[in-house]
Amino acid sequence: MNRLPISPSHALRMLAGIALAVTAALLLAAPPAAAHPMPHSVLLLDVHETSVTAELDLPVSDFSRASGIALDDSTTAGQLSARTPAIRRYLTAHVHPTTKQGKAWSVSFGSMALGRTEQTSTGPYRELTVKATLTPPAGGDPRRFVLDYDAIVHQVVTHTILVSVRQDWAAGRVGGDGQDGATQVGVIRIDARNMTVAPLTVNLESGSVWNGTYAMFRLGASHILEGTDHLLFLLILLLPAPLEAAGKRWRGLTSARTAVRRIGRTTLAFTVGHSIALALSAFGRLDIPAQPVEAFIAFSILVGAVHAIRPIFPGREAVVAGVFGLGHGLAFSLTLAEMNLSTKQLALSLAGFNFGIECMQLLLVLLALPSLICLTRLRRHAAVRATCAALTAAAALGWLVDRLGLANPVARAADSAGTHTSQLLVVLATGALLATLWMIAVHRRGRVEPNLKRGVSSSASSRA
Repeated sequence: MNRLPISPSHALRMLAGIALAVTAALLLAAPPAAAHPMPHSVLLLDVHETSVTAELDLPVSDFSRASGIALDDSTTAGQLSARTPAIRRYLTAHVHPTTKQGKAWSVSFGSMALGRTEQTSTGPYRELTVKATLTPPAGGDPRRFVLDYDAIVHQVVTHTILVSVRQDWAAGRVGGDGQDGATQVGVIRIDARNMTVAPLTVNLESGSVWNGTYAMFRLGASHILEGTDHLLFLLILLLPAPLEAAGKRWRGLTSARTAVRRIGRTTLAFTVGHSIALALSAFGRLDIPAQPVEAFIAFSILVGAVHAIRPIFPGREAVVAGVFGLGHGLAFSLTLAEMNLSTKQLALSLAGFNFGIECMQLLLVLLALPSLICLTRLRRHAAVRATCAALTAAAALGWLVDRLGLANPVARAADSAGTHTSQLLVVLATGALLATLWMIAVHRRGRVEPNLKRGVSSSASSRA
């Protein structure tokens, strides 16, 4: 058989094809290379009635590379302050919100800070945080706009920006829990096909007054349930309510009706106190330092715990609850002050938030009431009461020291108790059920025993 000779050029082409095929097969079979993930930017939006406030979280290394502004791990606060004008100019050139019709919004940049953070798989890195206010033109809707944003990504093509809504009162989003509690509305990245960065259209769902008010109701309920210090103050003040004071000791018991009236007055006074303070501080938009308010609350719990062991103000628990309730109301107002609500939104929020606090407070008092009454009927109720009061005093003292600037494990342990709200409700509900069954059994026994005695007497008379 005659064979055609293979030319050298044809042989080279064959070898090249085989080599290319083998290389492709090896690449396809090999596991993907583990590239080091780069941190992304985060843009958190707080939507208000007439504007949008934003928090820009920018990785320092990528920001410096894209902007040409020297920032690194060694940059101090003073150096950042000197470079603030340049940073504002750079961001102004790369942040352009507009209406859907193309009308430009105004953008103003506020405070800046350097911090350290960590994203999943990136490891710790330094981050630049910038506050900004985005204001639409007349007729513009802060819930619907186009965001042309290409800071960093116009130079670092692998960079991405995650855009999320953190707070939106009208949509019922009022938690303000940072990135973890935010709802992502879009991602800004470069389009590899044409190497452009497309603007992001932000179109939030329609908001309503009901959504915002109901969200504030839920926030108020969770605030009292998770606010271990507020709840502990009320319960420790109610602990000696079924007791009578004689001198400097708790001696004797009141009737169940009297105990219920005392508990009702004390709870109502606490409610009135913190409601007044909440309204005055919220509508007055008072700038109240958090530290002295929180320290005052810890002190109020400590006073209540001492009173539960030795009567300090017997019969005047309602007055004390009202006075200390003012301080607790100031603490509640700090939550509202952080939201920057309009006057109308603030009024509705105040009503919903306060109503949520009162409903949850009433539920907890009703659950605790049977156990409080039954506790004083136990033989060793004094020891149980003293133990509860001593533990409360220890927690209050730990909080007081911590809030005055000295961290301690007692305060951390007391704070962690507030994370077990479901267990607390279960314990209170179980205690209320058992206490109610016990009182029913005692009541029935009290009715049966006299009948037995009368029956015995009748039998004895007939035999006689």
